[in-house]
Parts: sequence; structure tokens; C-alpha cells
Amino acid sequence: MKLLSVLDLGLSLLIPTLILLHLFVAPYTKVEESFNIQATHDILVYGTPLQNAYHRLSQNYDHFTFPGAVPRTFVGPVVLAGLGQPMVNLIGFDHAQTIVRGMLGLANAAALLLFARNFRRAYGRPAARWYLLLQASQFHVIFYASRTLPNMFAFSLTTTAAALLLPNPQAPPELIHRRHRSAISLLVMAGVIFRSEVALLLFTTIFHLLFVVPSTSLERIVPHFIVAVIVSLIMTVPLDSYFWQKPLWPELWGFYFNAVQGNSSEWGTSPWWYYFVSAIPRLLVNPLTWGLMIPVAWKQPAVRPAVKRLLVPSLLFVAIYSLQPHKEARFIFYVVPSLTGAAALGADWIARRSIKAGKTAAVLTWGVLLGSIAVSFVASTGMLVISSLNYPGGEALAYLRDTVQAEVAASSSSSAVVPVHADVLSCMTGVTLFGTATGYASAVPSKGKIVRKNPGSSVVLALDKSENESVLAQEEFWKRFDYVLAEDTTKVKGDDWETVGVVKGYGGIEVSMNGHAQEDKLPEDVPVVGQGVSVERWKNRVKAITGGKWVGPRMVPRIYVLRRVKDGKRAVVDN
Repeated sequence: MKLLSVLDLGLSLLIPTLILLHLFVAPYTKVEESFNIQATHDILVYGTPLQNAYHRLSQNYDHFTFPGAVPRTFVGPVVLAGLGQPMVNLIGFDHAQTIVRGMLGLANAAALLLFARNFRRAYGRPAARWYLLLQASQFHVIFYASRTLPNMFAFSLTTTAAALLLPNPQAPPELIHRRHRSAISLLVMAGVIFRSEVALLLFTTIFHLLFVVPSTSLERIVPHFIVAVIVSLIMTVPLDSYFWQKPLWPELWGFYFNAVQGNSSEWGTSPWWYYFVSAIPRLLVNPLTWGLMIPVAWKQPAVRPAVKRLLVPSLLFVAIYSLQPHKEARFIFYVVPSLTGAAALGADWIARRSIKAGKTAAVLTWGVLLGSIAVSFVASTGMLVISSLNYPGGEALAYLRDTVQAEVAASSSSSAVVPVHADVLSCMTGVTLFGTATGYASAVPSKGKIVRKNPGSSVVLALDKSENESVLAQEEFWKRFDYVLAEDTTKVKGDDWETVGVVKGYGGIEVSMNGHAQEDKLPEDVPVVGQGVSVERWKNRVKAITGGKWVGPRMVPRIYVLRRVKDGKRAVVDN
């Protein structure tokens, strides 16, 4: 029994451990995460001014300059900044982005563990162990759990709701109804505040409850639904109206822009079957989950009611949402715990039946099931490694910040503000305001000054993210900067620039069987920095062992770090 208790504890710790591991291996962000991560930075650094709010917000906050296609809510950033502030003060601002992302990741881990605990109570420990193994071996939810997408703020709420909807055989009817009402309230909150598509999951869940729980009725649900909507609106509308400085319900605006006007199609469209044929299999990773475990569970009378309870609301949501032309896998993350739970019931049934069939059958069956999970872990690890190579902008900014900080430390200056321009690709692949400062400082680029939170030395990269082509074509524009992060160096005007580093990024899989592979030639005096150095080191080690053979990521130049030459060296701007 002690061994099983240790096993259960280890499986429970696996999910938060893997989420944090994914965060540390891939610490930078993509453009989809930009709004929430920049907003969290601005709240931490500039606070929430009550006097002369419009002027101070519009001068300092990033969303006034880069509002995005639709306005997003500040509820998530306010929570992350508020809860993260003490730890940031304790550990230091250099780690602030990791801290706030880690908090989001652990919140999602807690929701998944709550689902696992309720799943164990409903269907037994063996089924819960299969669930934890299957969930932990899936790449996408674990990887995205700490990423500041609106979907991942909603995910903790939808997963907690799914946990509350799991049956509890020992609970009295009134407690069950209370849990159902709480689940509906959480789904309302997720839909009203973070992602409007959760409303579809809410209605498919209510529809299913009305049919599977005899005592459930609209009379019981509607009053709590109305209260949850009002409370959610009170949470989002005043807060977001303040930060955007205009009356605003962000998710209503986003719903109108994307669904009613159909503007989301500008980001691409997919066929109606995309979620079922492509997205769900990729999210579940293990082909046995949807090819064997779920079908077997569906066919068995003993577990079919439980499987239907897990699958019907989720798949009905996906089916309805498939009518929306623009599709992304992250839009249906909310159904992954329930689908994985259904697969776990199938795995548990198969494993139990194999024991009754004899030792040989049991060994073979368990070997196949556990082997498929092991292969899924390997595949997910490979996806993590490859994904970590897709953030050249973040790597370039980190290299530049460390370089400037070393120069300042070697000089007599205690602090510096260094003007830097980052191009579109840099900003889309990891450049954030968190990466521009050290020593718990940040800059107001338009004024070129340091907002200091703690005494001591600090370096600020005063970041410019201009995208206007007519502005970028003017040579005068480039004279403002000491450094530039650029994908295409020919677009940087002026002849007084030198390349001090290049960051390579993932460019596909490279297969070299004869020791000769196509290489992107770089000038000998231009150092490669970032992950590309590690990949090249591993590549050389493998080729030394295999006689020149290599199968692995191909790294290609992505971001060049340029420095303006001023009288032979860069001038440090003292504060």
C-alpha cells in the first residue's frame, strides 16, 4: 500500500513538474501571448494610476500603442501581477516573466489535479492513474499551461468546472446540485471574461445535464446563470473600461469582430472536420487514446454512461464550434481533460480484462498500453525541444541585454538606457518588455528615463517596435538607435552598423547520411548565439560518434543583432 501511495503522489507531482519544466526549457513567448504578458509587465512596473489616468496609461502602457485586432481583458494580467508582486520583489525583476508564467502554469496544474482527484473518487484509483499518465504524456496542454493566452486563463476555470461535474457517489443530492451550479458559474465566468467560445461549451453542458441528471431543471439553473453573468460583467467591464479608457466589454467586442463580422477568417480557414481529424488526435498525442481506448470504453455497458458524460458535451461543443471557419487547436483545449478521462476509462477496462485473460495476455496488454504512453512521452519531449528553438527574438533580446549589462558593469556607469529597435519577427518570437530591463527597472521609451523600483545598477533597453514601412524606409529613423534586432539586415538603413551576433531558429528536420549537409554560410567574425550554439554542439558530438550522420533540427539564421559603430565603440548613455 505504501508503494501505491508513493506512486499516486509521484503521478500527482508529474503534471506541475512537467509544466514548470516546459516553462524553463521554453521561457519566451509568441505573439499570441503578447497582450497579456505586456499588460502584466505594465501593471507591475507602472501600477494603476488613479489621477490623470488617461495621460499616464496612454504614455506608459503598451496596449495604447499596440492594441491588437481586438481589445482583451486585463482581468488575467491584474491577477498575475497582484499575486506575483511579492515573489517578484523577493526574487528580483530579472525573473518576473518566469514567475508570473509559472503562477499561471501552476494554477492550470491545480485544476488538472482537481480533475484527477474527482476522477479518482468517481471511477477509482486505477482509472485515475491511467488519466494522470495519459494527461502528463500529452504535449500541448502541458506546454501551453504557463502561456499567457486568453485560452489558458479560461482553461483553469473550464477544467475546474469539468472536475465539479464528475459524479460523486457519496455526495447527497443537494451537494451535487451545488457543485453543478458552481461549474456553470465557472463556465459563465470563463466565457464572459476570457473566451466567448466557452459559451458554447456552457450550453452543451447544460443541455447534457438536463438529460442525464433527472432533478436538474432550468428553474434551478437560470437564476444562478443570471447571477454568474452579472458578477462576471462586474469583474470585467469596470476594470477593462479603466485600462482601455472607454466603456468596454472586451469579449463582446471580440465576439462581434470574429464571429459576427467574420474577421477571424483573415487569419486562415480550415475545413469543418479539422478539429476531429487533425486537432484532437494531435492534442491527445497517443494514437491509442482515440483509436482504441475511447472506442472500447464507449462499447462497454459498464462504463458507457461515464464515457457519455465525459464525451457528449465536449464533442458536441467541438461539432458546433467547427462551423466557425477559422480554427486553431488551442480553441478546443477545454475538452482535453474530459477526452483524456474517457480514454483512461478505456485503458482501465482493457487492463482489468487482460488480467482475467491470463498472465501472457496481461503482460502483452499492459506492455502495449504503457509502451504507447512511453512513446508519447518521447514524442512530447521531441516536440518540446523543437518548440524551444522557435523563439529567436527572445534569445536575441536576452543576449543583447546581457551584453549591454556587461559593458555597463565594466564601465563607471551605474545605469544606462540603450535605444533598441526590434523588427516584426523579433517581436513575434519572444521580445517582451520583461526582457528589456535588469535591476527591477523599466523604461518609458518616449522620455528615455528609468522608472526605478529598487536602488542599484540597472540597464534598460528602450524598445521601439515600429512597423510602418514608410517610417522604416527613412535613414533618419535608424539614427535613433544603438542596437537593432532584425531578420533582414538590408532593411536597416545607414552604413555604420556592425553585426555582433546572429540567433538561429528551427528550420525543419535535417537528414545527413554522408556527413555533408547544406549549411547557411555566415561571416567568420559573426558569432552564433542562443540555442543554435547548443544544437551545433550536440550535432558535432553525434556526427563524431556516427561517422558524420545526423538527423535532427536544422538551424537557420533568424535574427541578427546589429550595433551602431560610434567612433569605434558604442557609447553608453548614462542616466
